[in-house]
Amino acid sequence: MDRQNLHIPVMKAETTDLLNIRPDGVYGDLTMGYGGHGRAILEKLGQRGKYLGIDKDGYAIEKSKEWTKGQKATVFIVQDDYKNLPDIVRTLNIEAFDGLLIDMGVSSIQLDQAERGFSYHREGMLDMRMNQEEDFSAYDIVNKYGEEEIAEILFSYGEERHAKLIARQILKKRQEGLIQSTLELAEIVKKAYPPRERFQGKHPARKTFQALRIAVNKELDGLEEALKAMAQMLNKDGILAVITFHSLEDRIVKETFWQLANPCTCPPDFPVCTCGAKEEFRLLTKKPILPSKKEMEINHRSRSAKLRGLLRISSTKEKTHA
Repeated sequence: MDRQNLHIPVMKAETTDLLNIRPDGVYGDLTMGYGGHGRAILEKLGQRGKYLGIDKDGYAIEKSKEWTKGQKATVFIVQDDYKNLPDIVRTLNIEAFDGLLIDMGVSSIQLDQAERGFSYHREGMLDMRMNQEEDFSAYDIVNKYGEEEIAEILFSYGEERHAKLIARQILKKRQEGLIQSTLELAEIVKKAYPPRERFQGKHPARKTFQALRIAVNKELDGLEEALKAMAQMLNKDGILAVITFHSLEDRIVKETFWQLANPCTCPPDFPVCTCGAKEEFRLLTKKPILPSKKEMEINHRSRSAKLRGLLRISSTKEKTHA
């Protein structure tokens, strides 16, 4: 079976509904992957529509040539980081978007490719690079960073409360030789965990692998700034939709969307706004959209997903206090 057919897009119907796709609209699928959401977007686009797919993964770019073939809409595919969107569109004659989508999860295909090094269940080299052309990988962090640096990454990006114990165990294991494989690292993490916690609930290495993946791919670096830039690239009534999978990225998305929808800087007890802020955006999701119970049963990787949306309103007005 073709690998691209193994990927199950999270909240596909909810996402396309939120984007409210118009047949003649311009849409950016900024973490295109293997086209799970992209195909759904293209199904709704007509001949005047435009679709831009962006991904770091060279394999995803190559496979996109197959599933975008014969589409009615104009299709652009770019291998790059979605945070470079303002630079990307300058060469494509795209001035603004009616919808932008970021799906921040690792695809099922990447997780299931043992050689990519994302999975703590499968034997593979320590890698975790979204873009295989990059030099820096999880191997470099695990084998070259100091104990404090590793502990900081695990705590900051994985919210791993046993970060210091794990980092100490990694450094101890390095005295015997380089740590080369995913299962080797997973076993080190498991042994670093207090015995009573090793077999409670989720795998002990889950947070460590998450943290390393985020650090390798710089997933959170500049995210707030990128979201704000993307919001300004929306047409009136355009929508920015983001799917997150862990609390760190969701917190950034939630707070950034709130700031954009609430630009007033006046003290809350002021009866009238005096800062001159204009309302340009409105939250479409005061609470995130979550996968259905049925979807979570079918695709357990969707369980932590949250979908949030921001609308660029059709006319700006001065912010007023309630």
